[in-house]
Amino acid sequence: MNESILIIEDDDTFSATLLRALKRRGYAVVAAKNPAAALGLAQTAAPDWVVLDLNLEGASGLNLIPLLLEINPGCRIVVLTGYASITTAVDAIKLGAAQYLAKPVDVATLLRAFGHTLQAAEGTATASTAATISPVPMSVDRMEWEHIQRVLREQNGNISSTARALNMHRRTLQRKLLKRPTSR
Repeated sequence: MNESILIIEDDDTFSATLLRALKRRGYAVVAAKNPAAALGLAQTAAPDWVVLDLNLEGASGLNLIPLLLEINPGCRIVVLTGYASITTAVDAIKLGAAQYLAKPVDVATLLRAFGHTLQAAEGTATASTAATISPVPMSVDRMEWEHIQRVLREQNGNISSTARALNMHRRTLQRKLLKRPTSR
């Protein structure tokens, strides 16, 4: 029997697409758009796996990790985000997430993140969850993004405090936060 999955995602299109793809693979899937609905479904559905968006209608999805694990200590949580940073990845793992992935993500990658071994047509395992470390250093833009994310987290998401801590104008910081991080 396949695992049950709870998708916590506020993007209706992404959530519906992921839900259909997982159902086609035989999983029992339910979805929630906000933290309150997610916690209600976690209690009633007792999912084996949780797909958790990092940004839920402006709130941090990280706050849900301890609550979800309290409801169901055996569930595995994968955090998804469109704005990946080392700081939030470390925070997610420290809070109990099994994995942290940057969007866009395909279903095969998501299933590998849960530790699920996918079978190729020949019946051989095709998934490897081993992380590889790139010998190429991060770009200056990426290091700046990571630093801003770390300071923002230290300031509990307060943009004004973060701007003061970085000795940066608030509007400049807001513009930088609106940009997607560079991949390297």
